[in-house]
Amino acid sequence: MLLLDSGPGTFANLCKWSDPSLLDAVVLSHEHPDHWTDLESLGTWAGFGPGRSRFRDRVDGALPVYAPPGLRKWSHLDRADWIDWRELAPSAVVEIGNIEARFVATDHGPPTLAVGLCHEGATLAYSADSGPDWSVEELGPDIGTFLCEATYTREDEGPLKHLSGHEAGTMARAAGVGRLILTHRWPTVSADALRHEAEVAFGRPADQASVGAVFDW
Repeated sequence: MLLLDSGPGTFANLCKWSDPSLLDAVVLSHEHPDHWTDLESLGTWAGFGPGRSRFRDRVDGALPVYAPPGLRKWSHLDRADWIDWRELAPSAVVEIGNIEARFVATDHGPPTLAVGLCHEGATLAYSADSGPDWSVEELGPDIGTFLCEATYTREDEGPLKHLSGHEAGTMARAAGVGRLILTHRWPTVSADALRHEAEVAFGRPADQASVGAVFDW
């Protein structure tokens, strides 16, 4: 099992749906706090709480955490012996259990990595945060599901290094992805408005991620 980014509230929701001790690894896209700070909750559970004995029973005794340069220094777990920090670089390809993960740099402020996951022929691409000067096509052809950030609607497009619903839909259509799921919506932005402009640009229905939503890929 793979945890892909770990923003505030992630660990509580993970506990509702699964046993955190089943995690094979955590992948963090970049150092902005809304993408990683609940690693601290997971790490406390694994190092000092109920998960301690379960993680000590692992063959390697540590949980792999893949992250780009610069993120580890922000964590209180930077020296925890139950966390195995593994620094990622653009163009890295790693095997996580039976999943192949391929990484590329996006158009964002700090080093930020999008990831393409492949498992038994099924593919999922995750944009992480990115402005429009990047394309999911960099992760390769034949992407089945694209989990793409869409922070705001078209009227707010600009130099903020994030995508609108229109830009997400346009990118997905150009790349020929099979399914588009929107995420990272700003709380005051209408989910319906954002999804609508993405669907117009994509040319097909799109989904909007929300707390508790479950998608197959």
